[in-house]
Amino acid sequence: MVRSFAKVHAGKVHLWLLIVLTFSTGVVDAAGFLGLGRVFVGNMTGNIVILGMGVAGADELPVTGPLVALLAFILGAVIAGAALRGQEPGWNQRITYCLGCGAAVLAICAVLASADRPLGKELFELLAAAAVAGVMGGQATVARKVDVKDVTTVVVTSTLTLFAADLPTKPVAAALGNRRVAAIVAILLGAGVGALLHLHIGTWMGLTLAAGLTGIVAAVGHFHTRTLALAPSGV
Repeated sequence: MVRSFAKVHAGKVHLWLLIVLTFSTGVVDAAGFLGLGRVFVGNMTGNIVILGMGVAGADELPVTGPLVALLAFILGAVIAGAALRGQEPGWNQRITYCLGCGAAVLAICAVLASADRPLGKELFELLAAAAVAGVMGGQATVARKVDVKDVTTVVVTSTLTLFAADLPTKPVAAALGNRRVAAIVAILLGAGVGALLHLHIGTWMGLTLAAGLTGIVAAVGHFHTRTLALAPSGV
């Protein structure tokens, strides 16, 4: 009974950990778009749209940045997918490692962003956007492996569609109180916080916050999983 309860509780813990990562995605996407050359580092749909318009020559939109970020996102997802291959759905030690590495990369980018950028502004922005996009690709793969329904951490278009489609068949109060709304609100608030940090402190502060949140999620997920593994199987 104790172990059964612990498993049910684990589902709620994993949900809120991914909601925190969704908030973090909003933060880094704001940092990327406002401080790293108008590039989305988490929302690849937006990146592809910007890339398409940039290729068409619309409004002097960037091409290199979105393309590099897109390729880095794919590479991050591939690396994380290889690391998690063969693992059962749910939290495991490899997920902790993937998120820990992601937090470290974000922290390094934050430190470099707060310095004088010896590589030059444009080159630094390109490399930083690629690094952060790679982290987001890995994070998206981790979210799939944790397997919390309707929470991908990096995109909410499908989440918003499902929420709106369910409104005619569900009471409004019930619809507003589900995980889909939590994910949408999380990325919205994250983008707002990331923009405020960029405007009033600097891009590095948003990256620092994202690094800290990712590290906390990795630690909480790891120790919660260990606690679950040690839970007695009997009453």
